[in-house]
Amino acid sequence: MKISEMEAGLYCTRCHDETIHRVVYVNNKIQSIECEECHRLTGMKIDTKKELYKEMYDRISTKPSRMTQEYKQDLSKFVSGMPLRVISKPYRLIKYVNETRKVLKQSKHS
Repeated sequence: MKISEMEAGLYCTRCHDETIHRVVYVNNKIQSIECEECHRLTGMKIDTKKELYKEMYDRISTKPSRMTQEYKQDLSKFVSGMPLRVISKPYRLIKYVNETRKVLKQSKHS
């Protein structure tokens, strides 16, 4: 799971003008929108556990087809890159787990 933020010019109903808003996403779904002028916060309820289960299911269920597609595109690149991918997998997994914990912790406090 991943949190991302962006700024956007949106109309604020409290300011009655177009102002800069900070938009926070969890897995490409809007979690909150905050006006930078008046700090009015609009939050959307996201079931983070459901999002996590959906993301894990999608990653696991599509892995065979993604790997098949990779080796059909370039078998030599696939085979030569496999040892590095196997070695780096624990580090990538730890990074993913830490990002997910951060999202779950933040959503628990919201």
